[in-house]
Amino acid sequence: MVIGSSFVTTQTTTRATLEDLYRVEGKAELIRGRIVEIMRSGDLPTEVTANIYVSLRAFAKSTGRGVAKTDGTTFAVDELPSGRESFAPDAAYHLGPRPVNRMKYFKGAPTFAVEARSEFDYGRAAEIEIEMEEKREDYFAAGTLVVWDVDPKAETIAVFRPDAPTTPVVFRRSEIADAEPAVPGWRMAVDQVFAG
Repeated sequence: MVIGSSFVTTQTTTRATLEDLYRVEGKAELIRGRIVEIMRSGDLPTEVTANIYVSLRAFAKSTGRGVAKTDGTTFAVDELPSGRESFAPDAAYHLGPRPVNRMKYFKGAPTFAVEARSEFDYGRAAEIEIEMEEKREDYFAAGTLVVWDVDPKAETIAVFRPDAPTTPVVFRRSEIADAEPAVPGWRMAVDQVFAG
């Protein structure tokens, strides 16, 4: 997820656009006309999101529904009240159309978004939780149906839905997590998510 103090904001004198975002190397999001670069994740968070992506991709291929995307994929949205114009989840599943030009961003929010905590998402607990809640609100305002907050240290998956945006269902080791109704029929063992 890498939010809070892990953001590096690029200074601009004019309002940045999605075209400006294309020119940024690495992971970034467009918020309030500013490009917000996101620090890279370490071994464990990327391993966890890779495990989720592989499972989602196999599901999408076997059902012929939707597409799974990895870390670094950008979803452009109409500007939200918060000022956000894009998302760059750690993993995602999308049921909408793919870009006409497959070299470009997706238009619209992912149906299901995965945000995995990195080392920078610990320490300033209260501030980080507020920032994470605000990002989830943006996801839901843009049309995302489910957001997973994956905590590699605690080995938990908090599943948020728009009808209970502050009351997640939390899955732990030996349980089976889902992303209903965003990915109907897909399930993943929490042990598999955190398998190293």
